[in-house]
Amino acid sequence: MSSPVQAEQGSAEMPAKMPFLHLKFRRLPGTYAICRLPPNAPLPELATTTLFTSITRTGDELSIVCPSDQAPPAAKCEVPWTCFKLEGPFPFSLTGVLASIIDPLAERGVPIFAVATFDTDYVLVKEEFAVTALETLQAAGHEFLT
Repeated sequence: MSSPVQAEQGSAEMPAKMPFLHLKFRRLPGTYAICRLPPNAPLPELATTTLFTSITRTGDELSIVCPSDQAPPAAKCEVPWTCFKLEGPFPFSLTGVLASIIDPLAERGVPIFAVATFDTDYVLVKEEFAVTALETLQAAGHEFLT
């Protein structure tokens, strides 16, 4: 009988573990809603002066992340969420940005919702986990900006 061959770390079969990134992040004010509408729904009117709003349309849904007070009334929404902004911009070649944030949160059992933009990433956590998330990220070596 032959035994399975283990891949060496750093080989094509198993890439080397990325070094942990120490990131800066801030908490956006207010609470957020994560909403779902049918894929063919018209875009709701949202304020364009907020610090963060995300609209994504796929063949399956229209997904909106917006301040809680702007949640579309016809949408299925999860509220309230806290939004953490990772201070970018991050080059597209940089790997491990989200992993550096979500791995410590996952170890603490903090569920997340992540959104990426051209320059940076946003990680939302349910409001009930906000303090735990903040403490966890700081303990992991990330810098909280006020």
